[in-house]
Amino acid sequence: MRGRRGSAPGRRRDGVPGVRVAALIEDYALIGDMQTAALIARDGSVDWFCLPRFDSPAVFAGLLGTEDHGFWRLAPAGLPIGAEAATRRRYRGDSLVLESEWDTPEGTVRLIDFMPPRGPGRGRPDAAPALVRIVEGVSGRVRMSSSLRMRFSYGRIVPWVQRERGPGGRDRVVAVAGPDALWLDSDVDTYGSDLTTHAAFSVGAGERVTLTLSWQPSHGDAPPRPDAGQLLADTEHFWSRWTNQCSYNGPWREAVVRSLITLKALTYAPTGGIVAAPTTSLPEEIGGVRNWDYRYAWLRDAAMTLTALLRTGYREEARRWREWLLRAVAGDAQNLQIMYGVAGERELPEAELPWLPGYEKSGPVRIGNGAANQLQLDVYGEVVDALWLGQTSGLSRDDSTHILQMKLMNHLESNWREPDEGIWEVRGPRRDFVHSKVMTWVAADRTVRRLSRLPLESPVERWRALRDEIHRDVCAHGYDAERNTFTQYYGSRELDASLLLIPQMGFLPPDDPRVVGTIEAVQRELCDDGFVRRYPVPDGGSDTLGGDGLPGGEGVFLACSFWLAHDLALIGRRDEATQLFERLLALRTDLGLLAEEWDTGRGRLVGNFPQAFSHVPLIDTALKLS
Repeated sequence: MRGRRGSAPGRRRDGVPGVRVAALIEDYALIGDMQTAALIARDGSVDWFCLPRFDSPAVFAGLLGTEDHGFWRLAPAGLPIGAEAATRRRYRGDSLVLESEWDTPEGTVRLIDFMPPRGPGRGRPDAAPALVRIVEGVSGRVRMSSSLRMRFSYGRIVPWVQRERGPGGRDRVVAVAGPDALWLDSDVDTYGSDLTTHAAFSVGAGERVTLTLSWQPSHGDAPPRPDAGQLLADTEHFWSRWTNQCSYNGPWREAVVRSLITLKALTYAPTGGIVAAPTTSLPEEIGGVRNWDYRYAWLRDAAMTLTALLRTGYREEARRWREWLLRAVAGDAQNLQIMYGVAGERELPEAELPWLPGYEKSGPVRIGNGAANQLQLDVYGEVVDALWLGQTSGLSRDDSTHILQMKLMNHLESNWREPDEGIWEVRGPRRDFVHSKVMTWVAADRTVRRLSRLPLESPVERWRALRDEIHRDVCAHGYDAERNTFTQYYGSRELDASLLLIPQMGFLPPDDPRVVGTIEAVQRELCDDGFVRRYPVPDGGSDTLGGDGLPGGEGVFLACSFWLAHDLALIGRRDEATQLFERLLALRTDLGLLAEEWDTGRGRLVGNFPQAFSHVPLIDTALKLS
């Protein structure tokens, strides 16, 4: 069940004739090269593109503002207002190569968009990041229009644009601003107008026109003129070879493979770090303030991503992430951060960009993330669980990883009783969150299991006692016997969807009455139209601060909804689980992508997009139901 939408009616206007603003979140496609990514709307407009890394400043930031903040639209010319969207679009097979087709009165034309993979082992380790756009005539002769508005530093800086004579007499356009340079190579002539680079041309059946935008440091040499045909063949071969490694062949293979491709696209190839999403500040509530930068490597999200990859046959990604983890944490396990930059950077200061109005005026737009300095004890459990799964999945034993795990456990042994901000990064007071305590139990449990397999002297008995102590503490202080449910934090009566992970982590067996009671309580108190909210929040638009220290509401959380489906299968309610899973799959875009949340009132995706934390439990639940 996918693609409940047909062709969109075109991009919305912001009250100004001819001035376009961002499309619906679900109307964007993802392309990327495993170092950065771009979002392309149905009307052929690239509205988000950061260069050269995921967390670099955007050169196209129209997603969070208007066309004045940068975009690149390539589409048939002269289409009526409201009818600019492609007639159909798809990814080429199991790849990240996007095809969009327009049926026009003049004929049919196809646009192929992709980014050639680069980095170690990809034949282009030192290649410039490039966005390749190939226009193919299918029938008739179609007039095309390209409008390229480059704006550096998140739409704030207009570059200096010049022409340089390229090989074969073809001009190249170069745009420079400070340390950055963009090079446009085109098979057709371009011209400048209104601080925008334009091209107008036509293609007939069987004809092909290529436009490529490449990034280089402004002090460096010009990138070589690309061979678009060869790059397309190489890109398709890369993705075909990678997806063929997938070991899952169940009934939801298409959804699982598309999710795996999305997770791979969010991996930063040079280091093995994995970003939570390629975007910042897409709102959890339209018009609200819950807008965060997700272009960083959360230990929790990355660890969960690795477990999904390992369970579907991908070991190399786990090995690379393990190396990234060792570099990021270094010798400072007692100061473990919840997130890092893609190369392991620790400083991620949060700031606001006042010149960007935000997606559908949902401000502020933020870069950086202040939550990097929070205490979230659950990440210890996720990291140790991922290391454990790597070992049981055949990754070679690594002495450095063993030392790191011992340091993490030594620190956790002394600090597991501390209150923290929890999995949802609340900006209110620290509390004894039940999920955090459960995950400290997971860290102790997996460590005991691991050490029990090794012929080494170790404090395994001490940590077995710690594991049992944490278990008793959670059951004594995090459980509401009157309602037969675990609660959000010690002494609370509120619920939290993270409690759904209790049986999945093995803290209690699925048939334990306390587990069943918790699942049923979540269904009663946290569900909206059958989907799950993370925890109680004020009604949308409210200025009242919720328990997380923030005003306003948010959508239902897709990861939590997949967790519910998983739990229902665990407790034997398989038909109900499958029905919920199928409903969640129907929320995917026509290209199989998911954002962080779903707005049940508007019937729209909300939050950063595409979201690794949504695609991981999709895979896990499919594996469970299969």
